[in-house]
Amino acid sequence: MSEVVLPALGESVTEGTITRWLKKVGDTVAVDEALVEVSTDKVDTEIPSPVAGVIQQIMVQEDETVAVGAVLVIIGDSAAAPAEAPAAPAPVAAPVVETPAPVAAAPVAPAPVVAPPVAPAPVVSTPPQVPPIAAPVAAPVAQAAVSESDPNYITPIVRKLANDMGVNLANVQGTGVGGRIRKEDVLAAGSGTHATTSAPAAPVQTAASPLRGTTESMSRLRKVLAERAVASMQSTAQLTTVVEVDVTRIANLRKSVQAAFTAKTGVKLNFMPFFTLAAAEALQAHPKINSSVEGETIVYHPSENISFAVDTEKGLLTPVIRDAASLNIAQIAQQISDLAARTRASQLKPDELAGGTFTLTNTGSRGALFDTPVVFLPQSAILGTGIVTKRPAVVTDADGNEAIAIRSLVYLALSYDHRTIDGADASRFLTDLKKRLEDANFEANLGI
Repeated sequence: MSEVVLPALGESVTEGTITRWLKKVGDTVAVDEALVEVSTDKVDTEIPSPVAGVIQQIMVQEDETVAVGAVLVIIGDSAAAPAEAPAAPAPVAAPVVETPAPVAAAPVAPAPVVAPPVAPAPVVSTPPQVPPIAAPVAAPVAQAAVSESDPNYITPIVRKLANDMGVNLANVQGTGVGGRIRKEDVLAAGSGTHATTSAPAAPVQTAASPLRGTTESMSRLRKVLAERAVASMQSTAQLTTVVEVDVTRIANLRKSVQAAFTAKTGVKLNFMPFFTLAAAEALQAHPKINSSVEGETIVYHPSENISFAVDTEKGLLTPVIRDAASLNIAQIAQQISDLAARTRASQLKPDELAGGTFTLTNTGSRGALFDTPVVFLPQSAILGTGIVTKRPAVVTDADGNEAIAIRSLVYLALSYDHRTIDGADASRFLTDLKKRLEDANFEANLGI
């Protein structure tokens, strides 16, 4: 028998909340196979199995918070039968509320007396499973995990996405566990890059969300985000300054080097690496924007650690690109791709979310022109990048002649703490950032 305990997930992390069991009693697991999803105030992650065997006992139920070192599950060898539980209790009705959040119930088992926890061997997390929705009304808890293991089960979120994109799910080959269709499979099919073919595009109709008329408890991550947002607005004086930037030259540069860049780095070149590098360079010249307030002291940070916002199904997380001003475009693009993918897969380490001194949030990824983002404490500023769109604009040639031309334009919105940063400081930072982006002299910074 082997006990799997909650490992230390960072220097400041002392406890975690079980959000979803990926295995049930009697299941066979392999080494490094994901057992359970855990949420902390720093990161959501999966705990993999340090040993191969059969699940004998699940010691901690979903939504339960336990300390680091607590025993989560007992795993026996394949020859050992799962420990028998007392007479089964009456079936418990599953919740009537259906939500796309991970709410699959874990098997009910009494908590036996166990030996002191032992630390698991270092392991590598595996790709996450798509979370199932709640079991049908009045279904026994013992049956709630059936949908989780059924490869034919498709979550409402995936079905809605397929409907919105006009993708026929019957023609999509799933890449999830057991061949389950995941959101990424639908997106790939809709963009024409999936191995299978999708149905002809149909008129998009807005489908009613399964959340209508329901309630759900806040997740641990949502509670933390809510507390930090309120604390930020209550303890700082925030305002936002917006500039418009012509990024036509960057758009042309991207087009000219895209094939070579992708071949060399393995990732596509979009606008975010340019915004990140230009912002990091501007921060070096404008340290007030890259500062923090500690009591009555202003701390000007010695490096530019750029947090960037990642939208996940569980909420907003901000992994960090460290010393961004010392990196080239290729290195930044690779870090953005890697960190974003591991953030959405709940595979980040807590330290990868800590230490940011300034934040970038790409609000334009969902089509917004700009917004007024909230500063992430203890930082003093955050830059929102709107959607890059082609619009008519006045251009001036070398002789001073003006004309109307189609240009690629973007709004950049800087929110900042007015206690230590004045409007003039913000304007000077944005002016330098705008010039760097419009000049677009990034050929020497591409890194290819």
